[in-house]
Amino acid sequence: MLLVIFGPPAVGKMTVGRAVAAASEFRLFHNHMTIEPLIEVFGYGSAPFNVLNSEFRRRVMEEAAEHGVDLIFTVVWALDLPADLAELESFARIFDEVAFVELRADLDTRLRRNRTQERLLHKASKRDLEWSDDNVRQMESDWEMTSAAGHHVAGGLLSRHPHLVLDTVGASPDVSAARILEWVDALP
Repeated sequence: MLLVIFGPPAVGKMTVGRAVAAASEFRLFHNHMTIEPLIEVFGYGSAPFNVLNSEFRRRVMEEAAEHGVDLIFTVVWALDLPADLAELESFARIFDEVAFVELRADLDTRLRRNRTQERLLHKASKRDLEWSDDNVRQMESDWEMTSAAGHHVAGGLLSRHPHLVLDTVGASPDVSAARILEWVDALP
């Protein structure tokens, strides 16, 4: 199974994903596992960065599916960008079972979380806090990162697979993980 945990930056995708993995057979493949090493070599957003980032993610998913590894993939998904939709659709086709968990939290909460030790430990590119805070705000204004407004191109993909929306404000990662696993266990 592929469990895609998506939402805006600093909503808790990696942290909740770690809690899900710790409480289950799922393995965590968070988006910065490919981002960080590629930034070092090519710089974020360059042509080789984009090609390799997508190819590395696809290959990990193909191997996980082939070997029966239940995988959590975390990602900031711009629901209004056709290119993001195409990539997520291609990843979903790799697995027999796919489910989406959408995490939500208000901007102030996410800006506080943007500075947590856990986030900075695993995401070196976020350690310039001024840049990182500005990036969170910029992405908030540029992209539709939750399905709340319904003005996006991702509705078809989300409607074809189970989709859980979970507000993470005030919920610990363990509580969120327990809710996700309860939901996954109840899927047909």
